[in-house]
Amino acid sequence: MSSSRGLRGGTLEELITLTNDKYRRQKLACVQKVPTPITPVEICKESRTIKLAYFEKRSTVDFMGAVQGIPICFDAKETRLKNLPIANIHSHQIEFMEDFTAQGGIAFMLVHFTVYDEYFFLSLDALKPWWQQAQAGGRKSIPYENFDQTYRIANQGGAFIHYLEAISTFLSEQS
Repeated sequence: MSSSRGLRGGTLEELITLTNDKYRRQKLACVQKVPTPITPVEICKESRTIKLAYFEKRSTVDFMGAVQGIPICFDAKETRLKNLPIANIHSHQIEFMEDFTAQGGIAFMLVHFTVYDEYFFLSLDALKPWWQQAQAGGRKSIPYENFDQTYRIANQGGAFIHYLEAISTFLSEQS
């Protein structure tokens, strides 16, 4: 069980951003949220806020950066179910992640199972068979039981979602 109970009101992306800020301060990584490109349609002149906008194009992944010289990109997924629905992962995201890894980077998902309050690192390599199976008409989700406990992310080192250890484990298994 994760010990992030005190921040239940925060979103997964906010917790990752807090973690990334800590990593940057500690000079462990430089990872930032990728903004979703929008075009404002209506702006409130008094408050100088956007009242109405549309997305210019599909976003690729939520976060990009480098960890000790290794390029990484990842998307954050949260589910209230006891599985991760493949419908939450879009083909343009898979394509981008494949292109990213072809250039020597590491692409993955950070998955939060809210029912267990547990976080997992899911590499593109581990995701792709499930994705391909769903595209071929097979199972449309990844059951919680199929997430490798080796890649369960514990709250430690003062980071809210300390995913660097999972990256380290992934890299050691690749060599």
